[in-house]
Amino acid sequence: MAGKRFWILLSAAGLLLLDQLSKQWWLQNLQPGVSHRWIPGLLNLRLVWNDGAAFSLFRNGSLWLGWISLLVSIGLLIWIWRRGRIWSRWQAAAAALLLAGSVGNGIDRWRYGAVIDGLELVPISFPVFNLADVAINLAVLCLLIEAIRQR
Repeated sequence: MAGKRFWILLSAAGLLLLDQLSKQWWLQNLQPGVSHRWIPGLLNLRLVWNDGAAFSLFRNGSLWLGWISLLVSIGLLIWIWRRGRIWSRWQAAAAALLLAGSVGNGIDRWRYGAVIDGLELVPISFPVFNLADVAINLAVLCLLIEAIRQR
């Protein structure tokens, strides 16, 4: 069981590092609000500050959203550490992804007062997002797959 915990935490740390490095690159190389073609017809890079939650809900809520990120992250760490039964691959992936996403966006809220977003889908009108957001959404997908698999 300790082996699974190690891999979950290592995976979360790696994803968190990618998230934070990408955000630092965006801050150093992009001007706010200006789109730069990255993958033509699919993805642009555009630096945006989001002081709310997903889809810009709860605008100006960075302080209390920062506390929520911190509490979720602590709760996830406790859950990962204390979990008594065996993890499935989907549950382990969900835990790592959710921890990385929660900590990644939480760091932004505490450090900058807003989350740094930089990925913009071109073919559809969709909010600009970041790797932490992708991780959180993939965690939900992993949990859904696990729930379906158990039925």
